[in-house]
Amino acid sequence: MAIPLAVTARVGAYIMKQQLAGVRRYPLVLMLEPLFRCNLACAGCGKIDYPAEILNQRLSVAECMEAIDECGAPVVSIAGGEPLLHRDIAKIVEGFLQRKKFVILCTNALLLTKKIDQFKPDPFFTWSIHLDGDQLMHDRSVCQNGVYDTAVKAIRLAKAKGFQCNLNCTLFQDADPERVARFLDEMKALGVDGVTISPGYAYERAPDQEHFLNRTRTKQLFREILKRGRGGKAWSFTQSTMFMDFLAGNQAYHCTPWGNPTRNVFGWQRPCYLLGEGYAKTFKELMEETDWDQYGVGNYEKCADCMVHSGFEASAVADIVKHPLKALSVTVRGVRTEGPMAPDIPLDKQRPADFVFSKHVEERLAEIRASNPRARRVARIPAE
Repeated sequence: MAIPLAVTARVGAYIMKQQLAGVRRYPLVLMLEPLFRCNLACAGCGKIDYPAEILNQRLSVAECMEAIDECGAPVVSIAGGEPLLHRDIAKIVEGFLQRKKFVILCTNALLLTKKIDQFKPDPFFTWSIHLDGDQLMHDRSVCQNGVYDTAVKAIRLAKAKGFQCNLNCTLFQDADPERVARFLDEMKALGVDGVTISPGYAYERAPDQEHFLNRTRTKQLFREILKRGRGGKAWSFTQSTMFMDFLAGNQAYHCTPWGNPTRNVFGWQRPCYLLGEGYAKTFKELMEETDWDQYGVGNYEKCADCMVHSGFEASAVADIVKHPLKALSVTVRGVRTEGPMAPDIPLDKQRPADFVFSKHVEERLAEIRASNPRARRVARIPAE
């Protein structure tokens, strides 16, 4: 797995400290969204369909530092929107690195060539380039031609300048296993350090609701992909071995959404990066006042098909800590791609979906307009 040894050691020490202290729920990765604005409009994205007044909001450098100081996670994943549209993104990254955090900066790479000299290579800093497959797959996914070629050029530049560079790859219903496997081979030859791969989640705000995977199809797809790479051993993934085993249907995990808490312009998102059903003002409030048992596969209809890393990677890591020999066995032999799958979590007792996502938008708009009556209401990307 493509996880630097220093990061593995630091995260492992952090987990053991929480375990010894008897802490039941603790974060591993802060999912930070300093803005929702993006320079793409992907059909499967549920993060950018907001009024212009909200798209023009930014978390300040101080707010970003407060977020990591509040939660204490050892890893920060900066997403969006497109983080490179934030004027202070380099200062934000530097602030996290000064706090000895492992920083992953997710980007579609359209601005990377222009912005790259604002950053310095660091063992605790990684670019995560969004690529959902080969040229045809990715450009179709992001609804714009030429983005794949731009991203590949940016990867070559980042590697030439000495940066660690991973891929962030999301797969949808029409993904072809053979094609995905060839893409992973090509990215390995390109020199990327690792791949974060995950099935797409059906954001309720996403324009395209027809191409998201269900859990059965997800398991079948990943078995077929990993089968073409010696159980996944042919490629370097940034996720844990047991998460990849979970994607192939060999493990049945409950999600641990508190493992990847999200902070964005609305506040601390309840219950997770994927669902926005209310916000807490502080991390303490998020952890202590969220009814976690109301969410997750088997508990809530919106979660029924989810197998995304932001919900289940922390579950897989916890399993590794509890069963290291099982994890070692999977690492040595590769992910099993044949035979029966683990029984899945039953859905007969899940509560129906509650469509509440617009309430916090209305509340935030009211706050913006009350504090700044002349707030801009025309959607445009602000000048950098």
